[in-house]
Amino acid sequence: MKQNSTVKEQSLRPQPGVPTHAQSQAARDSGMGPADQLDERVLMALHAAGEKKAIDPVVLDLREIASFTDYFVICSGANERQVQAISDEVYEQLKKAGEPAARVEGYKTAEWILLDYGDFVVHVFEQKARKFFDLERLWRESKRVTLPVEFTGEGSSSLRKES
Repeated sequence: MKQNSTVKEQSLRPQPGVPTHAQSQAARDSGMGPADQLDERVLMALHAAGEKKAIDPVVLDLREIASFTDYFVICSGANERQVQAISDEVYEQLKKAGEPAARVEGYKTAEWILLDYGDFVVHVFEQKARKFFDLERLWRESKRVTLPVEFTGEGSSSLRKES
């Protein structure tokens, strides 16, 4: 009972600079994490995908809900050729940096290419396949990482907005 009254007292008289329980909970529940906490290799993968005009890149932080990987990097290409070009660029840039993919799946069909780097997995979808499989919905309990404008491409190319 005393602990409960202490929580009540803290919420009624918050100390400056110390977040209240409600503020801490709101920060956790927002589901958005900053990109500056991302692994350097994840940022390299995002940059490589952006070099090939990847559409709508998203990073999901799975550390709190999954044990097999820390992040999903999800992006799309407009067609099979672009999907392969995006995955090739990610693969090559990370390989040059000394980080070869442990496994690559789906390259020939190019509907959904998966590049497994252990700590993170890159998913490159053809747009229709991305909508169909909807990984963002399946992993909705994960935190979505807020990406800088340089990775989201907002305001840069009018071609992306037309499709």
